[in-house]
Amino acid sequence: MATDSTLQTQFEAAQAQAKTATQRPDNDTLLSLYAYYKQATAGDAGDDRPGAFDFVARAKFDAWAKLRGTAPEEAMRGYIFVVAGMDFD
Repeated sequence: MATDSTLQTQFEAAQAQAKTATQRPDNDTLLSLYAYYKQATAGDAGDDRPGAFDFVARAKFDAWAKLRGTAPEEAMRGYIFVVAGMDFD
């Protein structure tokens, strides 16, 4: 198991790597990245769900809210896993 500092370093490296993807990831991948990032850095989503007509904000909130209760370290691992599956060729 990675130490906290090693995990943090891997998380930061994954963030940098995600920006170098050769193709734009699909929406599900983008939502996963957003949700894992927010859970890792901000903790659980709040209770104020965006309105029904703010489709993007609502989708982001819902993806993040699904991770409610996930430890920041586990969210970092999830983010790293999603980035590992992206196309960088």
